[in-house]
Amino acid sequence: MLRFFGDTHINFLGQRKMAYTGSLILIAIGMISIALHGGLKYGVDFQGGTLLQVRFEKPIDAQQIRETLAAVGYADAEIQHFGEPREAIIRVRKAVEGVDVATPILQALNAANPDNRAEIRRQEMVGPKVGSELRTQAMLAVLYAMVGILIYCWFRFEFKFSVGAVAALFHDVTITVGMLSLTGREITLPIIAALLTIVGYSINDTIVVYDRIRENRRKMYGKSFVDIVNASVNETLSRTINTSLTTLLVVAALYFWGGEVIRDFAFTLLIGITVGTYSSIYIASALAVDWMLRTDLKKKGHERERGTRPAVA
Repeated sequence: MLRFFGDTHINFLGQRKMAYTGSLILIAIGMISIALHGGLKYGVDFQGGTLLQVRFEKPIDAQQIRETLAAVGYADAEIQHFGEPREAIIRVRKAVEGVDVATPILQALNAANPDNRAEIRRQEMVGPKVGSELRTQAMLAVLYAMVGILIYCWFRFEFKFSVGAVAALFHDVTITVGMLSLTGREITLPIIAALLTIVGYSINDTIVVYDRIRENRRKMYGKSFVDIVNASVNETLSRTINTSLTTLLVVAALYFWGGEVIRDFAFTLLIGITVGTYSSIYIASALAVDWMLRTDLKKKGHERERGTRPAVA
């Protein structure tokens, strides 16, 4: 591991086909998971409904809560423990403005468990129309961020670099969302915030590499583009690893000790930062290289075609 902080000469671009294959496998696993689950699992923020965080005096079984709610007309409610057996999250997908869901649920729980009283510690309610609008706006926010980054990289570097950067961001977001589906986590507003954070973090790493490539194209005149990119990734590797490790340490602390409320947010960042670091090294620059190599190949083909074309009398 220490060698990453010294003068490295790793042939990253020589491993790009293996990296592409690994990425496609991860994306495929995520897409299959989403398909098998019938789509993404949206939280109350986007689907509409009521969320209650309930705390009991003693530990209680989730099945017992489920049976109590089914008896009062909430058979479709989702129950899961929240951090400890005494606390539970209750999600009711129906939300009607002006209709109080919390009171009848609390009354039913206390009536069924008189020796284990419950109290509501948190309540969130979102109407279905608002939830649908929030879902659309969240998707547009991620899309606009990527379009803005595409335009920025296009003006600052070259178009092939901007496409490589956005493709890497799409790669990061797709794999992260796939892992959320695979682990059964819901898409909520904090998750969207985490995804946008990942987009910003990943593009920052990529821009650092691209800047070094631009500098080295002037300094290493006469060298092949593959050699220049390899040298640039190696030169920025120490900075990339240091930044990622320190960030991951903070996010890991949030995940393990930050509490249940931000655990999904921290999990999303853990996956996204890891994948984003990987894509900055293996995907963004490699795609730009493949684009240039293909362009050069086509150019040489056209030149050969013109060279062999018979002269016009």
